[in-house]
Amino acid sequence: SSRRRHTRFLPVSWARRCVQETGTYVLQVKEGGIFSKGGPQLFKVPGNSSEALKSDLMGLFEKRRCKNFFQFVAKYDPAAYKPGQPRILEGVDLDKTPFMDIIKKYELEPNTVDFVGHAVALFTTDDFLPRPAIETIEKIKLYMDSIGRYGDSPFIYPLYGLGGIPEGFSRLCAIYGGTFILNQDIDEVLFENGQVCGVRSGDQVAKCKTLICSPSYVLNTGHTNKVKQIGQAIRCICIVDHKISAVHKEAESVQIILPQRQTGRKSDIYIMMVSQIHQVTKQGFYLAIISATVETDNPEKELDFALSIIGPVKEKFIKISPMYKSNTNSSDNIFVTNSLDPTSHFEGATENVLSLYKQITGNDLDLVNLPEDENE
Repeated sequence: SSRRRHTRFLPVSWARRCVQETGTYVLQVKEGGIFSKGGPQLFKVPGNSSEALKSDLMGLFEKRRCKNFFQFVAKYDPAAYKPGQPRILEGVDLDKTPFMDIIKKYELEPNTVDFVGHAVALFTTDDFLPRPAIETIEKIKLYMDSIGRYGDSPFIYPLYGLGGIPEGFSRLCAIYGGTFILNQDIDEVLFENGQVCGVRSGDQVAKCKTLICSPSYVLNTGHTNKVKQIGQAIRCICIVDHKISAVHKEAESVQIILPQRQTGRKSDIYIMMVSQIHQVTKQGFYLAIISATVETDNPEKELDFALSIIGPVKEKFIKISPMYKSNTNSSDNIFVTNSLDPTSHFEGATENVLSLYKQITGNDLDLVNLPEDENE
């Protein structure tokens, strides 16, 4: 199955340049009881049956129900099914059964559904509930399989920040004969017989048979019909001199997901904190990045709750960006990526890249059988 090509898995040569996150935390608003305090709290996300039994997210009986659910998911093996064969697991047709019915079968509570759907399967809204269960099961299985590959967290973050990823790509592309023109806009997309044949920047022309670009390039050259605006994203970069006190006191990096139901929104809010161990700040300072989809006419106000989790901020920088989605069938060999969504885990961006690769080549990108050394 193409979905089993783990989108968070990296070859060893890449992993050496990354640092694992301390963990992912999720917000839950709990009711107070005899032995517990109510209100919004952050909890570490369990990713398998054994972690579910130890988690403070759930009560005793819910822990057992969640454990049984994770054991059910763990039994799913894509390799056991032939192409076109119905994917039936313990009598459940995963391709036809809504995920909501799986929830009912295991009697999972709404708070459990929140962290499973948003912090494990990494969906940004609750739209996954009526969808075929296979979509959510595969995402949960991916999360479970990712745990332990490079540490206790399923996520890793590149040293020196995300800029290390395009830098690594550029080096590899240059080895295979790629040419780069940096910090350069294009003035025109060139066509021949209805097919893209190159781009022009000033007096310079670069010839091509296929053009892959972000929305800004088609917008700046007048091809506005090739994208459709689907909303806005707000990002707030905060410089702080302390760790986030609501999570593990030793955490040098963390990802926090605030599910939509817990905050009364239509979509999730994300917080990512990185630090000196990633070589992105100096000792004693931390970088906390809040991101969300804009839902009101006062976007900054929407981040108040997330800012309260971070605590006092030394300096913050806010940017609101339009989000575009490709609106072309690429018959002219122009392939436009989607804008980056607000998610801190980049799952949507990864799926977009994999989808584009298949559109262009006709084949799934194999992320499993990769060389383990950059010299291979």
